[in-house]
Amino acid sequence: MADELAQVARFLFEAGTLKQSKRTGWWMAGVRDPESVAEHAWRTSLIASVIAPLEGADPARAAYLAVWHDSQESRTGDVNHLGKKYTGEADPEAVTADQVDGMPESLAAAIRGAVAEYEARESAEAVVARDADKLECLLQGIEYKAQGYELAQRWIDNSRGRLVTKTAKQLADHLLSIDPLDWLRHVLGEKPKG
Repeated sequence: MADELAQVARFLFEAGTLKQSKRTGWWMAGVRDPESVAEHAWRTSLIASVIAPLEGADPARAAYLAVWHDSQESRTGDVNHLGKKYTGEADPEAVTADQVDGMPESLAAAIRGAVAEYEARESAEAVVARDADKLECLLQGIEYKAQGYELAQRWIDNSRGRLVTKTAKQLADHLLSIDPLDWLRHVLGEKPKG
């Protein structure tokens, strides 16, 4: 058991590298210091937990799948869509199997199962988690555009076009109709912008 927990400890340090790993696609939009993979995964998980109950899915399971959806990038890096055209795409399930090798089997099986479920996109929770991933990209694009990165519009449009669930589509429309500080004006009782 000590060897297995040592592997878990090593993985926890490995996962920490995602806090420094940048989402490289944003560089093409001119964003100098884009969000990290970990920042993206956190908000994706939060969004999944919000969408899931509105879609009749388990919010805890959807958030769990979202937590693991990019965990392989500690080994592969964040390869954007252009890079994948030339390098191919690593198999997330194979990378995950390597990452959890040597961990207690009950834990390794749970992680492998989460990644496989997300990749299959057959359960309601996996569909929600994938929509949360796309919605988070859309949301980040809106924020970057508000900061002056006009080229982020491409990511906004592409993400909106890939949404599947009714809730995610409706939420995207609401996000597109307000600006990133609307929440603050609302809390302070100020009039809406415009």
